Amino acid sequence: MKKKMVTLLLTAVMVSSLLAGCGGNDTTASSSASQASSVSESVSDASAESTVSDQEAADEVAALIDAIYVQERTEDTDAQCAAAKAAWDALTDVQKELVEGENADPDYFGRDTGDASKDDPRNQDEIGENELLVVSFGTSFNDSRAADIKGIEDALQEAYPDWSVRRAFTAQIIINHVQARDGEFIDNMQQALDRAVANGVKNLVIQPTHLMHGAEYDELVEAVEEYLDQFETVAIAEPLLGEVGADADAVNDDKAKVAEAITAKAVEAAGYDSLDAAKEDGAAFVFMGHGTSHTAKVSYSQMQTQMSELGYDNVFIGTVEGEPEETACEVVIEAVAEAGYKKVILRPLMVVAGDHANNDMAGDEEDSWKSMFTASGKFDTIETQISGLGEIEEIQQIYVAHTADAINALGAGSATGASTSGTVLEDGVYTADFDTDSSMFTVNEACEGTGTLTVKDGQMVIHVSLRSKNIVNLFPGLAEDAQKEGAELLNPTTDTVTYSDGSTEEVYGFDIPVPALDEEFDVALIGTKGVWYDHKVSVSNPVKAE
Repeated sequence: MKKKMVTLLLTAVMVSSLLAGCGGNDTTASSSASQASSVSESVSDASAESTVSDQEAADEVAALIDAIYVQERTEDTDAQCAAAKAAWDALTDVQKELVEGENADPDYFGRDTGDASKDDPRNQDEIGENELLVVSFGTSFNDSRAADIKGIEDALQEAYPDWSVRRAFTAQIIINHVQARDGEFIDNMQQALDRAVANGVKNLVIQPTHLMHGAEYDELVEAVEEYLDQFETVAIAEPLLGEVGADADAVNDDKAKVAEAITAKAVEAAGYDSLDAAKEDGAAFVFMGHGTSHTAKVSYSQMQTQMSELGYDNVFIGTVEGEPEETACEVVIEAVAEAGYKKVILRPLMVVAGDHANNDMAGDEEDSWKSMFTASGKFDTIETQISGLGEIEEIQQIYVAHTADAINALGAGSATGASTSGTVLEDGVYTADFDTDSSMFTVNEACEGTGTLTVKDGQMVIHVSLRSKNIVNLFPGLAEDAQKEGAELLNPTTDTVTYSDGSTEEVYGFDIPVPALDEEFDVALIGTKGVWYDHKVSVSNPVKAE
């Protein structure tokens, strides 16, 4: 009886929600909450005549949770989120402890992660002409979302009051979790970009809160490319650690600032006056990142190099995924032990202190970092600091600086180095910097911002390998001229680039005529969507090839 009653009532919730629409607004949230309350009361009334087992009731809720533990949003998502919460609320405490599915467990709805009302989903309309869209992977941990992600967003809004700061998460799984549990509606990338278009945004700057140029950053760029023709100007800012660099020894100002900021906070939280004082006390700090199979994984090795260059001998970098290999937990344990440290402080190298920080790093399970460091028997004490990078003011200001660069890029690109304007190079082959006004029209990271400049009879042509095969033609001039009959388009070559980890990829390259060094010139491009765009580029710093 009860099982049939629950099923019928949940079906009613889903149908009612679908009729109400899928907009993810306050009206939807209120309607879902009302329906959830009705389901809970009805099931409670039917409980006296229940013949279904506790496990069957729990299994039904587990199936509803698994249905929204997905990365794709559909027209049924809002109704499914409401139905899952209503079903959970209808369970007894005993039944809630029995919930277990492919991804479902009692913590999905039952874990206290803080007050969701402290957050701001930043999904308001009336944006204006200038939007600053802050894109994060996301977290279902309410306190961390408010401290870390909202902390960055608030800092950006304060720094750029003339821009409307809005939010997007790339993890639909997390969006669904927060919506179902807390009734907070957060835009995914498509929703956020559609909102910008609907609001008539002209200038769009996107600031990723990602750590590096990894897979998520690449996916973000691909998503934005679908909307390029919807805005007058678009720019994507750098992630936290800036450009990747060629190898494990490559560091930059961003990595140095991050290393200094996170170490200072960790030392302070551990109660030491300085890092040297911690070292004298036999204490080592281990920062745990996520890890990735993407070529950008070298960024973790670079952070270890950066720590060493700063003289931070008792600071170590690790990753949950153990990629690159030297960041695996067991390798880091050996490195810390061999260095002679007996006290270990674990802290996340992640923008948010969410699931990985609380479970993979500080959890009580035997495969958590805290447990593995303890089980090694090599250390006297293991402490954990659950704090994300996003709440650190110095980290927030790095994002503010990256956003400034992106906003400035909307106007025009800029050349670097000493001016060589008007210089006539002798015939030969050179390496030269290739700068553009767009973060989506750039040289492949494997080439470190440079191309091959060939000079013959005073004529200059630079060959550049791009990031992908998404740009199919270039034109040395304006887009309106590129579309005229008889326009001679630049066709791509297929280039093979080699990344720092030895992996290779085929991308498109182009031979672009260069009218002068250190002077901006027009280059139009057309992508796979068939839309032409105007860009400014410049070539500078030629170095004769040996």
